[in-house]
Amino acid sequence: MSVKNAFYAQSGGVTAVINASACGVIETARRHSDKIGKLYAGHNGILGALREELIDTCEETNDTIASLRHTPGGAFGSCRYKLARIEDNEAEYQRIVDVFKAHNIGYFFYNGGGDSMDTAYKISLYSQKVGYPITCIGIPKTVDNDLPATDTCPGFGSVAKYVATSVKETSRDIESMHESSTKVFIMEVMGRHAGWITAAAALAMEEDNDPPHMLLFPEIDFCRETFLAKVERIVNEHGYCVIVASEGTHYADGTFLSASRSTDAFGHVQLGGTAPILARMVKDSLGYKYHWAVVDYLQRSARHLASAVDVEQAYAVGRAAVEFALEGKNGVMASIVREDSENDEYVWSIGEAPLEMVANVEMKIPEHFIAPDGLHITKECRDYLRPLIQGEDFPPFKNGVPVFANLKKVLEEKKLEAFEV
Repeated sequence: MSVKNAFYAQSGGVTAVINASACGVIETARRHSDKIGKLYAGHNGILGALREELIDTCEETNDTIASLRHTPGGAFGSCRYKLARIEDNEAEYQRIVDVFKAHNIGYFFYNGGGDSMDTAYKISLYSQKVGYPITCIGIPKTVDNDLPATDTCPGFGSVAKYVATSVKETSRDIESMHESSTKVFIMEVMGRHAGWITAAAALAMEEDNDPPHMLLFPEIDFCRETFLAKVERIVNEHGYCVIVASEGTHYADGTFLSASRSTDAFGHVQLGGTAPILARMVKDSLGYKYHWAVVDYLQRSARHLASAVDVEQAYAVGRAAVEFALEGKNGVMASIVREDSENDEYVWSIGEAPLEMVANVEMKIPEHFIAPDGLHITKECRDYLRPLIQGEDFPPFKNGVPVFANLKKVLEEKKLEAFEV
């Protein structure tokens, strides 16, 4: 039986540690060169398979691959491209199978969130249907921390650390200036339907009355009157108010505060702009001087402040994906399992979950993690979050700035006719 090649691709919004997962995949595959031949990386995610744009990772040195562990972004290019249902566009699936056949690919590792797990699951089903076996393994990744069947999602711990740190730092700024200047500061963070990043901002607190004073979750309907009343009370009590709001903050009818008319390739409404809308409410109703910030891509690309736990877990799920495939597992996603331990020590291991259980399912913050007033978190939530941001894993620096991997990205020669995507 001939040795099969492998295909790895990155999908969706990137993170500070997705390349650590890529490093785990590639280094593990190289250690098993007797069972896995070449490992190709898709240029721009699954589009790399559809367009037959396969990056030959064998052309990269061991040192370059190792440096992926401390490099943010998506080293091979990511994409937001959702495959249709098999019955609606079978040609796409057949194209992927044809490309995999042409390059002797028998292993498919897809690194992404819920939509990406759906892609991996569909390709697994189609490969079985047409009789060309492809081992499909999902590798979790999302800053939103909203995948089910895993304790946490690689990428989240680092964005949580960045947001908590940023809130702690900016709060000192506001505290210093509030007597004669800014009294309200609003930070907008990512999170369309799940408020995990918003919740993580509370890790900045050391005492009960420390900022952030208020959190706005997508799990809780926004009420303008309640919001403004609490802002006024906090300013009266402390002199200033620090708020962290999810981009997915919405009214009771489901309308996002910041919804636009445009959508992305997954069909998601384009969000962004909650913070200035809230700031205008504060100004118009209360008259306070304000500042706001939308941390946007900064939060998910801040590799200089990555969580050491997050980096380790990201690498581990990449390594596990290859090991799962070589063990004969198929149609599963590598997961993080939180183990019971003494002395409240955070102990985790690698588990697995069926792709069909993970695909297109969003794990929101459970009710008992949100305070009764809907504007902060509980101790249970804090205890869950705190271990995920522990430890520092600094990239190397040169001339005062981080050093990241620079790949050759040598494309394999195409063997098939062009395919229109």
